[in-house]
Amino acid sequence: MTAAAFSADDAVIGYEAVIGLEVHAELQTRSKMFCACQVVDSTQAEPNRYVCPVCAGMPGMLPVVNQKAVEFGLRVALALECTVAPTSIFARKNYFYPDLPKGYQISQYEQPLAINGKLVIETSGGERTIRIRRVHLEEDTGKLTHVDETGNAHSLVDLNRAGVPLLEIVTEPDLHTAEEVRVYAMTLRLLLRCLEVNSGDMEKGVMRIEPNISVRRAGSRELGTRTEIKNLNSFRALERATAYEIARQSEVLAGGGKVVQETRGWDEARNVTLIQRTKEEAEDYRYFPEPDLPPLQAPPEWVEQIRQVLPELPRARRQRFEQEYGLSTYDAGVLVSEKVTADYFETVLEAVMRSLSNEQVNAKQAANWITGDLFALLNSSGTSIETCRVRPEALARLLGMLAQGDVNQPSAKSILSEMFESGAAPEAIVERRGLRQVSDSGQIAGLVTGVLQANPEQVATYLGGKEGVARWLFGQVMRQAGGKANPAIVQQELERQLNALKDT
Repeated sequence: MTAAAFSADDAVIGYEAVIGLEVHAELQTRSKMFCACQVVDSTQAEPNRYVCPVCAGMPGMLPVVNQKAVEFGLRVALALECTVAPTSIFARKNYFYPDLPKGYQISQYEQPLAINGKLVIETSGGERTIRIRRVHLEEDTGKLTHVDETGNAHSLVDLNRAGVPLLEIVTEPDLHTAEEVRVYAMTLRLLLRCLEVNSGDMEKGVMRIEPNISVRRAGSRELGTRTEIKNLNSFRALERATAYEIARQSEVLAGGGKVVQETRGWDEARNVTLIQRTKEEAEDYRYFPEPDLPPLQAPPEWVEQIRQVLPELPRARRQRFEQEYGLSTYDAGVLVSEKVTADYFETVLEAVMRSLSNEQVNAKQAANWITGDLFALLNSSGTSIETCRVRPEALARLLGMLAQGDVNQPSAKSILSEMFESGAAPEAIVERRGLRQVSDSGQIAGLVTGVLQANPEQVATYLGGKEGVARWLFGQVMRQAGGKANPAIVQQELERQLNALKDT
């Protein structure tokens, strides 16, 4: 099939996909999994700068388990409602890793850290519960760079990443579409960021996703032959690679062929999956217990301590935003899509409630200002909400000024832009620029009278039945007021004086 011959919705009639996912997430510890070497951004650091005899695989060097990595793994396992093993075993996974000097990987196999969890996802077809088979700890490999200079092809290895703690999260084969695969990955990424165990920066490879895909006749209970797509590190690539592989396997089966079990890679430029190697089975890795590491103990009291300090998880927080603040599912979902955004929103509401009644500034208004005007400023400038100059308390005061009629909507938007650029307090901007809203009814009545007297033709047109002219007259009053008049009072006074003219 050609690269353009598929889409995320393509399927050969009569076939269905069965998909399981393996996700490798680097844990944000300060040191590596089995040594004291510093964990750094391998895309920025000088190659082979953060390496010691342990992660370089020198003979006789002994690994030591990173306790913080175990704690982070337990956070994830508990958030996924897994059963935590009181004792888990590290194993040697024997496979030729050219970028892992030992020649094997320390991982977990028969006795992982945790098993039997779940993650609930929201798809276009409704809510789905995806079962989690296992969560286990292992170490990352180094990084190879392939070079071809004037025909002299060679590879360079950077071991800064070798030994960085990895958490592998494996699902049961519960997914069936490319959309479900994408949503699962996004939901899991959000959870990992909420737990503060992974940055979610997929472009840097800190979260890599590997779908195992098979296709069978619709209604069949027998699993087909699966292929695995390796190391996808963007949601777009994940969805497109999955959709392509579903369509490819479906066409093979529909044409009377057989799918071969193999590992494939995703060619982003050509939008196709390509064979990398014949897929190994678990026995090909020759797992056996790591002789240099004792069994890993997770005492129940320690596990319970970790459970007690878990943050409110994204799904629960979204549901609370809907129930407690009356937000729509969409608005609540946008706010909890990043923990820092949800925290910002609630800080704004807390600051508002300290000085105003909930009737003056409600949660919907605050959500609209954050996801609308503030997000627009953040996106246009490439700024994160953590570092932007508009602090939650300052935004709350601006919304309070708007609710109390001290400034009008257009002025508030202008003030927010200046706050974003300078970090100045809204009150200072209002005073310096003279933006305080005019709400004096007598002053506004005088402005309306002046506009009506200065535009007799338009008034006559209005009185002749073309009431749309009232909008133009309203604009003239606002112009005379320099945009600072209270629009509601202007509208009310304009209607009063125009109705009075009708009656004369």
